Amino acid sequence: MKNTLKRAMYKSTVVHKVVIPAYHTLRRSAHFNSKEYWEKRYKKGGNSGAGSYGRLAEYKAKFLNSFAREHGVSSVIEFGSGDGNQLGLFKFKRYTGLDVSKTSIACCMSQYAGDKHKSFHLYDPEYFLDNFRAFRADLTLSLDVIYHLVEDSVFEKYMHDLFAASDKYVIIYASNTDTNKRGQAQHVRHRKFTDWVAQHEPAWKLVEQIENRYRLQTNEIDESFADFYVYKKGR
Repeated sequence: MKNTLKRAMYKSTVVHKVVIPAYHTLRRSAHFNSKEYWEKRYKKGGNSGAGSYGRLAEYKAKFLNSFAREHGVSSVIEFGSGDGNQLGLFKFKRYTGLDVSKTSIACCMSQYAGDKHKSFHLYDPEYFLDNFRAFRADLTLSLDVIYHLVEDSVFEKYMHDLFAASDKYVIIYASNTDTNKRGQAQHVRHRKFTDWVAQHEPAWKLVEQIENRYRLQTNEIDESFADFYVYKKGR
């Protein structure tokens, strides 16, 4: 009943265009910290968001499982593993999940304690230096994360770490625009990350862009503004 009501509210044009923006505007803080936001959110019982559940999670898993199978991917590192719900749909041979939230990492450790093909580690961009590449994989993932990296320094370090950890492929699922609307949630900041990659990671080439099958219109639970961007190292 609760989920049905929530879905109905998000489908309402008035709620989507007036009520929600007004709510976010009133709740804005001058001292917002993205890492603290996610830790508090998970600690209060919140989850990774609509994109990690329902048809959006299934849509992402279908694409990623197919990609891993077709390209012989044997190891995956996800930068922003969240609460682990979406992970339950992935079919990877070896998976490492990194996240800034202690609570979400603890949640994943509890869920997958018996799965010897999965590992989890706390990730803090400010205190993460991997010169020996202890963290490396065929594929690194960033799913619904980049537009939550509100601080410039956090975004810069995260992007460097994401690409440095991969030997072959990087797949990003995010929005790709510098347009940020008044009244959007404070934990959201859209970035045209493809420009950043072109400038700072020239060895990586964007080989495929897949437009979201469920393009955001009015329903933020079952629709998304994020697309898939597939990068490959070298030629």
